[in-house]
Amino acid sequence: MQDFLKNYRRYLASYNSALAYALLGIVGGIASGLVVLAFDLAIREVAWLFGVGNGGEGFEALPQWMLFALPAGGALLLGLLYWPLKPEARDTGIVHVVSRMHSHYGVLPLRNALLQFFAGAFALGTGQSGGREGPGVHLGGAINSLLGQRLGLPNNSLRILIACGTAGGISAAFHTPLAGVIFAMEVIVAEYTVAGFIPVMLAAVSASAVSRSLVTGGALLSIPAVEFNSLLELPYILLLGLGCGVVVAGFVKILELTTRLSNWPVVVRFTLAGCFTGLLALLVPETLGLGYDSMDLIINAKMMLGSLLLVCLCKTLATAVSCGLGLPVGLIGPSLLIGACLGGAVSIVAHTLHPQITSDYPLYIAIGMAAAMGAILNAPLAAILAVIELTDNIGIVMPALLA
Repeated sequence: MQDFLKNYRRYLASYNSALAYALLGIVGGIASGLVVLAFDLAIREVAWLFGVGNGGEGFEALPQWMLFALPAGGALLLGLLYWPLKPEARDTGIVHVVSRMHSHYGVLPLRNALLQFFAGAFALGTGQSGGREGPGVHLGGAINSLLGQRLGLPNNSLRILIACGTAGGISAAFHTPLAGVIFAMEVIVAEYTVAGFIPVMLAAVSASAVSRSLVTGGALLSIPAVEFNSLLELPYILLLGLGCGVVVAGFVKILELTTRLSNWPVVVRFTLAGCFTGLLALLVPETLGLGYDSMDLIINAKMMLGSLLLVCLCKTLATAVSCGLGLPVGLIGPSLLIGACLGGAVSIVAHTLHPQITSDYPLYIAIGMAAAMGAILNAPLAAILAVIELTDNIGIVMPALLA
C-alpha cells in the first residue's frame, strides 16, 4: 500500500497526471455527495426531535410559542456549545474554506468540520434562518482535504481536492453539476485552469449521481419550463434586478454591522440572533428554517403580493443577523428565497399592468433567484448556470444577465 501511494504521489507530480487527477475527482465527488446527504439527514432528524414535520420544513405548523422558543432556545444551546472553544476552532462555512485555501495550503482541520456538521445541523434543525449549502461546501471540501492529508498528497493536490469537494457539495444539493463546477472555480479557487477543471467536473457529476441515486423525489426545486415572451417586458426585468440589488445591499450592510459585534461573548451573540429570528417568526413563520417549502409555494403562485414582500423582508433581516452574529449556517438557500419573493412580486405587478406581454410567472422567479444569489455570493455566472440547470431552459440567459 505504501508503495502504491508513493507511486501515485509521483504520478500526480508528473506532466501526464490527468488520469490521476481524474480519479481524485471521482473519489472526491462521491465523498462530498455522501457527506452532504448525511448532513441533510441530520438536519431532518434534529427537526423531527422538536416536532417539525415535512422533512424538517414544517415550522409553520408549530404552536405560536414554539415559533419563538425553538430558535431562541436552540441558539442559546449552540452558544453554550461554542463557549469553551478557541476562536480558531469556531470558524466554519465558505469563508473558512476560502481562507484555508489561500493561507494554509488547503489544510482544513477535522475539528472545524465536525463543528460545522453537528452545530450546523442543530442550528438549521431548530429553525435558525440560513441555508445548508454553505455548510455543505465546507463539509465537502473538508472531507476531501482530510482524504488528501491522509494519503500524504502535495499541497497543490489538496487545493484541487477541496475544489472537487465544494463542487460536489453544490451539485449534490441542487443536482446542478455545471453550476457546482463554476462555483468552485469562481468562488473557492478564484481561477480557471485546465488541470483543475477536469477533476472538478468529474467530482460534480459524481456527487450529483450519488445524490440522485440515494434520494428519491427528484430535484430540490422543480421550476416549470419558462419562455421569455417579449422585449417589451425588459423594464420589468430591470426593475427586478434593481430590487434585488437594493435588497442585497441592505443585506450586506446589516451583515457588516452585526459582524462588528464579534467581540461580544458567543452565548450573547447566538442568543440575540435566535431571539431576533423568533420574534420575526411570530409575525412571519416562513422566516424559520431553510425555506424550500416557501419556494415551492412561490413557484406555484400560491403567495400574494403582501406575503411575498413580508417573507422577503423577514428572511433578509433574520439571515443577515444570524450570519453576522456567527451562527454556522449558509447564505445560498436564503438568497434563492429572497430572489424568488422579489421575482414573484414583480411578476404580479407586471401581470396586473401588462398581462398581454408578460412572461409566465416562473420566469420572474428564476431570474430573481439568479440575481439575488449572484449578488450575495458575488458569483453571477454560477448563479445563472444553477438556474438554467434547475429550469432546463437556456432561454432565460439574456434576461437573467440583465437583472
